[in-house]
This record gives sequence, structure tokens and C-alpha cells, in this order.
Amino acid sequence: MLVDQLGRPLRDLRISVTDRCNLRCTYCMPAEVFGPEYAFLPRAELLSFEEIERLARAFVALGVRKLRVTGGEPTLRRDLPDLIGRLSRIGGVQDVAMTTNGLLLPRMAADLKGAGLNRVTVSIDSLDPEVFGRMNGLGTHPQKVLDGIEAALTAGLGVKINTVVQRGVNDAGLRELWLALRDLAPVRFIEFMDVGNHNGWNMDSVVPSREVLARLAGDDGRFAPVNPEYRGEVAARHTNGQGHEVGLISSVTAPFCGDCSRARISAVGTLYTCLFAGSGTDLRGPMRGEPGGAPLSDAALRDLIAGVWAARRDRYSEERGEVTVAARAKVEMSHIGG
Repeated sequence: MLVDQLGRPLRDLRISVTDRCNLRCTYCMPAEVFGPEYAFLPRAELLSFEEIERLARAFVALGVRKLRVTGGEPTLRRDLPDLIGRLSRIGGVQDVAMTTNGLLLPRMAADLKGAGLNRVTVSIDSLDPEVFGRMNGLGTHPQKVLDGIEAALTAGLGVKINTVVQRGVNDAGLRELWLALRDLAPVRFIEFMDVGNHNGWNMDSVVPSREVLARLAGDDGRFAPVNPEYRGEVAARHTNGQGHEVGLISSVTAPFCGDCSRARISAVGTLYTCLFAGSGTDLRGPMRGEPGGAPLSDAALRDLIAGVWAARRDRYSEERGEVTVAARAKVEMSHIGG
């Protein structure tokens, strides 16, 4: 079994298919940075579906069992169901999932399900139109995301809902959101993290997960923890007395680096071994034989990936502090997904 320097196996691969998005969420792609003049990647620089499939096969051969398609916003990539079909047919893959803002799911969910997509994780940070519009940067109404969630459920896709929590921004409406959505799908609350370089992160904006859980409980009593289903499960799950489940992703106050089994591929084919990485390893160039060399064989590609993972020591969230945050430039989340 391939493991890194801290004994962590390679089990999950997140594949970004585009750096573009149809929202400008303040914690990911703030509009003042990613505005009308921002230069997004030209199509020729993106990995083709054939290249993505080849990479996925190499990772599966090394132990990956779960594939997640991300962005930017992955539903903006033309002919996405074709890629999902390619990935779902790879022998050894147990799960193909996607992270999305849900806006295009009403017209795409059925095709994605038919192509082999198993699950979607949909992001919605508030049910208050003013708060959500401010957080997504474009004034988009939350009903558009709710329509996407409904479309995914109707198509038979598994659904999870993600909410990024920021103190003084959307934390006042957490219980309202959970009460409204908990019968549709599991809701997971994510501590505001210092991803990328432009979201203005500071510790004062973080609402610790334990505080989130206390707010959700209200007068309904205490939550009970649920045992993890597998090593590396990101969300700590809890249920209340009525059997409603909530997930807490506590990368800031309770880091889980020790069980992280995730690798990430950017839309241009750079391999990152941490969400907070400052640099990665180019896989697209060697696959294409650029500049001016012979393309890597499948065996050589696997050896390159295995060498990167075997040398991995990333544990940024466990090391997070003022010095780390101030000194380290990180890859933008819009390049590698969540």
C-alpha cells in the first residue's frame, strides 16, 4: 500500500475541471480580485477529458478509490457528463462525486446521474437572500441553489449540503438553515479557513464547531457523536434525539491532517498534496511530452505520482499559526476545489 511520510494512504482524488465559476463567493473567489478583467485559463491549457481519465486510472492503480470532480464550478465545463461516464467506468472506483454550487443542476442532474455520478455536495451559506447574495458576491438568490438540490434528489443522486460559517456574516442564521434543510440531506458546517490568498481570513471570523453545535441544539437537547465510517472521514458527525444528522468540519480548531488521504489535481494538471499547498507537481507537461520530450508512459506516470505521495509530509492545519499564515502563499481554492 502506498503511504506518505506520515503513514497516510492515498485513497481520494479531487479533480478540478475548470478555474471558472458563476459565483464570486467572498471566501473563495472575491469579486474584487476575480473581476471582469481577471484572466482565466484558456481552454488549451485545461486537461482534456482523455488526460483526466488517464490520470484517474494512474491514481486508481496506486490505491485511490474515490473520485471527486471539482472546480471552480465543474458544471461550467462543457460535456461534463462525458467525463463522468469515463471516470465511472474505471475499474476499482467505488464512488464518483462532485462539489457544486448547484445553480446548473436543474438542467444537468439527470444526465450526470445517468452517466454514473453517485453524489453531489452542494454549497449554500444562508437562506437569507441578502446575506447569501452578499456572500456569493453576485446577489444570487438562495432559491436557485435550493432548486438545484431538489433536482439532484429527484434524479436519485446522493446529496450533502455544505455551509461555510463566518462570525458576523452568516452565523446568526445557522439554526434556521439547519432546521429548513435537515430533512432534505445531511448538512455540514465548515469552519472559515485561510484558503487561497485573498479571502481576508482571521481567527476572529472563525466560529468553532463546538459553538455551531450548541447553536443548532437550541431547546432540542444534546447531540450525540456518531462513529466515523472510515479513516479520513472529514466531517465529525452528530445526531440529535430525532435522528437528524449534522456534520462539522473543524479544520481550524480540530485539524484532521493525520488522517488525510486526499490528493488534488488542478485544471491544468498540477498535483497538490494539500489544500493549503504553496506549490505542486506538474503532470500535464510530462504527459504531453512538453517541452520537446517524449510523453511519459503509463508506468512512468504512476512512478512520478507515487514518488510525490511517498515524499508527502503536509500537515498545514496542524501547524497553522500567525507565522505560517503570514509567510506562506497558497494555491487558490478555485484552482483545486475544496
